[in-house]
Amino acid sequence: MADRRWYAVQTTAGHENKVRSLIERRIQDDPRSDEEKPIKVAMVPTQEVVEIKNGKKETVKRKMYPGYVLVEMALNQETSHVINGIQGVIKFVGTGKEPMALRSEEVNRLLGIAEPVPEEEPVQEIPFLVGQVVEIVDGPFSGFSGTIEEVIPDKGKVRVSVSLFGRPTSVELDYLQLKAH
Repeated sequence: MADRRWYAVQTTAGHENKVRSLIERRIQDDPRSDEEKPIKVAMVPTQEVVEIKNGKKETVKRKMYPGYVLVEMALNQETSHVINGIQGVIKFVGTGKEPMALRSEEVNRLLGIAEPVPEEEPVQEIPFLVGQVVEIVDGPFSGFSGTIEEVIPDKGKVRVSVSLFGRPTSVELDYLQLKAH
């Protein structure tokens, strides 16, 4: 089966892993050899992000495309029927009735095969927006309120305008030192 390509399948929200495991079960139950199986792999692409839980930084896996499962398969009437018959599958992604295969650059990027890039730290997700009023809960400015002027995600910092002696003063703080007002 040399003509296998990657396709995106839209699923019921929150059921991506269930759909993936149901597709994987179909692959395992197929009596043909691995090379002859028309459906090869199903996956839910994830990425590691840093979140704040209970005031601590935690690295968690987050779905890159909520509501979608990627499937490597040979598209024909049999495979289309098998995938569409799985509980939780809404439809293939494509124009009209015809599923559209993902471009090889997209697949390589998702699988991490793309051009080698230096290993990156997980992206820090800073839960604040410019213009938002926040309260400083840690450090020398603890107890002060201020307005966010800038979010600096690569440093995990936030620039906040605080009123000191009646004058706006800009201070750079770790976003863990803040809470929404």
